[in-house]
Amino acid sequence: MIRLRRSALYVPASNLRALDKARTLPADVVIVDLEDAVAPHDKDAARRNLARLGKFPGETAVRINAADTPWHGADIEAVIALRPNAVVLPKVLSAADVERCGERTDITIWPMMETARAVLAAYPIACAAAKTGPSALIMGTNDLAAELRVDLSADRAPMSDALSGCVLAARAAGVDIIDGVTNDVRDDARLEAEVEEGVRIGMDGKSVIHPRQIPIVNQAFSPDAGAVAAAKRVKDAVTAAGGGVAVLDGRMVEALHARAAERTLAMAEAIAWRAKA
Repeated sequence: MIRLRRSALYVPASNLRALDKARTLPADVVIVDLEDAVAPHDKDAARRNLARLGKFPGETAVRINAADTPWHGADIEAVIALRPNAVVLPKVLSAADVERCGERTDITIWPMMETARAVLAAYPIACAAAKTGPSALIMGTNDLAAELRVDLSADRAPMSDALSGCVLAARAAGVDIIDGVTNDVRDDARLEAEVEEGVRIGMDGKSVIHPRQIPIVNQAFSPDAGAVAAAKRVKDAVTAAGGGVAVLDGRMVEALHARAAERTLAMAEAIAWRAKA
């Protein structure tokens, strides 16, 4: 089953107007944020907003506060009552963090990869997350850059090993992976460059912090008409060959190419269905 996770929009749980607007936006995922986007004095009010939240057109996730904060316990109770599609767990250090949260909530956990320890333990973390449901790793590139003491003002080259390593872990564990945010919401060129990089290294989508970023991200992570047509030709060629090796335009194609083509076609169908919903 294809789950569209091209764009994941962070929305502060304290901002009811923004939450209402998010229902009309084409984001595949809405991450209702109880953590960084909410000031300490607004945490209780933000948590109360969850009680009247409901669901969004795509997946609904809630980012709770980390386990070592005074708000974590109340956040857990709030998400248990709401039962969103996923709980986004920040400041993950190990698979044990994911396991503890999963046991307490019985909801799919999406770990945030925003610490050096998390990156080094990416595969066990991804495996623990997979046991909780259809999970996704979420790159927390701002916190990770701060911990690594790297400057991302020019590009994300200093973080390339960490990003690719987490993609590898996600694929090995069978979960999705969502890239980190682009901070300057006015810099379309920077956003496009980061999205292009994310697509190239195998990300499934990208986190966004402003509605204007959603169309750029969605388009980049969507197969275009040419890709869909090519995928259909590959699938048809392999099917005509009885599932074995076929030659298409002078190029050998086989079952592995057919599987990739089927995923492209399924994604196109899911996007078309979402557009009609």
